[in-house]
Amino acid sequence: MDATRPPLITDDDLDDLEREAIGHVRGRVLEIGAGEGENFGAFHHDVEWIGLEPDSERRTELAQRAREWKHDQVPLDAVAERIPLGDASVDAVVGTYVLCSVTDQATALAEVRRVLRPGGDVVFVDHVVAPPGTLKRGIQRAVTPFSKRFCHGCHWDRDTGAALAEAGFEVDEARLVRVPSFPFGPTRVLVFRGRAPGAAA
Repeated sequence: MDATRPPLITDDDLDDLEREAIGHVRGRVLEIGAGEGENFGAFHHDVEWIGLEPDSERRTELAQRAREWKHDQVPLDAVAERIPLGDASVDAVVGTYVLCSVTDQATALAEVRRVLRPGGDVVFVDHVVAPPGTLKRGIQRAVTPFSKRFCHGCHWDRDTGAALAEAGFEVDEARLVRVPSFPFGPTRVLVFRGRAPGAAA
């Protein structure tokens, strides 16, 4: 087995990894880019969930599903670069396939750090750029102008693992896998569990 190549797994296996990672968070949890609520079944039953979703149509569906899952908080109409919450006001932040689509990753991650309590948990799942010098990386860079326009701002060429490190998050577990993708072959996905620096007060 090539140690430099992440393992190729199925979409179902990736779903299991995502659910496992999200299931670790507790307390007051902010989900950025919560979409239509696809992650509700993965959260522990006693979390205090807060959703953030800038797309109005998705937010309408998200609000309905949140009520079905007994979450009273009305989803926030905001972007990750400007989170309308106070400093150190949440215990965890979750984002799945959202750091690829924010306008400014560094600003969004700085906001995540701001609203997290010291030592608070983060879970991020996102597709990431292929290694330098590979054909796949060149393809990702070529298609990103189109994916940004037609796929909710998605950037296929982002090195999200490096962005998380630069933002100062401490790693608990970072799993890099590959999943089937059409038409350009397997795509790398990062499943990241970590913490904001500092200890809980």
